[in-house]
Amino acid sequence: MSEPNFHSAASEFQRLCQIVARLRAPGGCPWDREQTNESILPQLIEEAYELVGAVKAKDLDNFREELGDLLLHVVMHAEIAREAGEFNVSEVLKNVTEKLVRRHPHVFGESDARDSRAVVRQWEAIKHQEKRESFHYLADLPAALPALIRAQKAQKKVARVNFDWARLEDVVAKIDEELAETKAAIRACRHQPADKALAKQNSEKLEDEIGDLLFAVVNLARKCDIDAETALQHATDKFRDRFNRVEDELRARGKKLGDADLDELDAIWEQIKADL
Repeated sequence: MSEPNFHSAASEFQRLCQIVARLRAPGGCPWDREQTNESILPQLIEEAYELVGAVKAKDLDNFREELGDLLLHVVMHAEIAREAGEFNVSEVLKNVTEKLVRRHPHVFGESDARDSRAVVRQWEAIKHQEKRESFHYLADLPAALPALIRAQKAQKKVARVNFDWARLEDVVAKIDEELAETKAAIRACRHQPADKALAKQNSEKLEDEIGDLLFAVVNLARKCDIDAETALQHATDKFRDRFNRVEDELRARGKKLGDADLDELDAIWEQIKADL
């Protein structure tokens, strides 16, 4: 591993900031000049997911490139804020470095955190103290996170203050309970009353119960040390690959999607599962 060249890194970062400022300046790029912090959020999220994909694929060249793309978005956001007189990239860097020092007293201070669990507990305690104006423990739970990640993050946080099931069997029992309540809500929706207000109430109840069921399943994944988002991604990828095989088999039979009924599709699906 090469030694870090901080002087070179600082120089390249300064050049990046200058290029972004030039793109945003009069006579720069029309597209870049039109952007706002809100307008480029979809691209920021897309770049983050592309970075995740590069890491999972162990594609080092793409990983390096995606890190750069993500850093570009950080600089672009900071430049837009600077133009508005809100803050600049130097303040962003100062904020994050001071936070790192402040939240690692076992490295930069006198605290003693002997393992990663102690570090996490200490980090949470310092963070909570910093944000003491927020009365509730989960006040900083990001609303914009994907639902599965947000649910798992909430569960992990409360587990650190002992709000957690002691046994895996209790989690499974909770899933059974939520599934039974979901089934009851489904039955109520199948016999929708003529009263539109009551019908709407039944539909909202079903949505609520399905949400509770999903939350309980995420909790099961967490207790099994499985990332729920990754597990669902893998399940979706597996479904996609198998459905592609179904489509290939239909083509081999001289058919296309939409020509076959469910019985034929299901039979092909089961054969593909047996062959894997």
